[in-house]
Amino acid sequence: MTTARTIEFRASAQFNPVFRPVNEWRGRYRILKGSAGSGKSVNIAQDFVAKLSDPAFQGANLLVVRKIEETNRDSTFAELQAAIYRMFGPYADRFWKVNLNPLALECRTTGNRIIFRGVKDQRQREKVKSITFKNGKLVWIWCEEATELLSEDVDILDDRLRGNLDDLNPNLFYQITMTFNPVSATHWIKARYFDKADPDVLTHHSTYKTNRFIDPAYFRRMERRKEEDPEGYRVYGLGEWGELGGLILTNFEVHDFPTSRDCFDGFYYGQDFGFNHADALLGIGWKDGEIYVCSELYVFEKDTEEIISLARQAKVDPRVEMFCDSAEPDRIRTWQKAGFRAYPVKKEPGSVKAQIDFLKGRKIHIHPSCVNVLKEVQQWKWKKDPTTGLYIDEPVEFMDDAMAALRYGVERPRRGHPQPGAGPHQVYGQLRLKGAARRDLQLLTAPL
Repeated sequence: MTTARTIEFRASAQFNPVFRPVNEWRGRYRILKGSAGSGKSVNIAQDFVAKLSDPAFQGANLLVVRKIEETNRDSTFAELQAAIYRMFGPYADRFWKVNLNPLALECRTTGNRIIFRGVKDQRQREKVKSITFKNGKLVWIWCEEATELLSEDVDILDDRLRGNLDDLNPNLFYQITMTFNPVSATHWIKARYFDKADPDVLTHHSTYKTNRFIDPAYFRRMERRKEEDPEGYRVYGLGEWGELGGLILTNFEVHDFPTSRDCFDGFYYGQDFGFNHADALLGIGWKDGEIYVCSELYVFEKDTEEIISLARQAKVDPRVEMFCDSAEPDRIRTWQKAGFRAYPVKKEPGSVKAQIDFLKGRKIHIHPSCVNVLKEVQQWKWKKDPTTGLYIDEPVEFMDDAMAALRYGVERPRRGHPQPGAGPHQVYGQLRLKGAARRDLQLLTAPL
């Protein structure tokens, strides 16, 4: 006779004490507003994993919602999965089952599940209405980036949390959790949950300054924003209600689409170099006059050799033209020596505005995996004249690394030569390298 082997394991996690009232709240609504980097989403992910792993909450199931369903994969799903591995370490797979298609997480010991949905249209809203679970009930809902949702979306979700739980498990309770950056003071969330007292509602405010786990580079980045973009800092740095006007790009759509090079009329890479701020490398497709942001590599405090190594791991194709900031000739040369077709983008008076005008005149498709592109495009805006209060034709130079890479990556179609070999040579100019051999100068010239 054999006996099944079992593992006794106590999961552990580091929680920021600032979120203790949130994690202990059992009322109907938890509404968390805060700055970027405040740790609110990390905390909520850990809180849900802890509760769903606890036999005391057996029968509980969680629905995670974002406006665009596909964005869950690289945000909420990734955050919850990371929380599982932090808390369970090498035993994570013993306690949690991960399903990638469709996205789902299931605790093996309690049977509690986490599923992911979107509410971008009526079809998806109807699907939410029909959710059922083999074991237990839907008792908890997490709305990430809740300001993306309409009040009607949340009403539909709220209606799903009903019925007597005592017969299932008296420890269970219905609850909706919302996490977001408070972009607009006129948003319906503020009016519904913050402007009037309600015993069923807990509101919570956090900033990057209260996040004891934040990395120093990100902290310094936010402190720079205080000086360079005061209006954006109020929202994304202090987590205060504000109004982010003057957005540069509104002509974008986030959705899933094939990213293979074969799907496009042209394909290019754009790279904005960085160290203290992000180094952004985007894979960009061009098809039927529209722009497709297919992939991103977005890293901080990495030298060029490290980024090249990461690019190889990410399957960045060295045969594809890569257009880069011409202010960094040494970095471009390093990429070339590594076998990549890296070229400097030619800069002339008014080139930034011309690049922006080109982007504004085309539909931009963003793949859900490009989470940093999405973050930047939603807050990339024009500077405001401090005297007149009017916006001027000059972008705020902050939180714009992916946007710079996007500008560079569309240079070929912007100049009317979307295909390699379709136009005159040397449109992108030469790098003036002191003491460089003639062959090196030729390598650094983009052959159109």
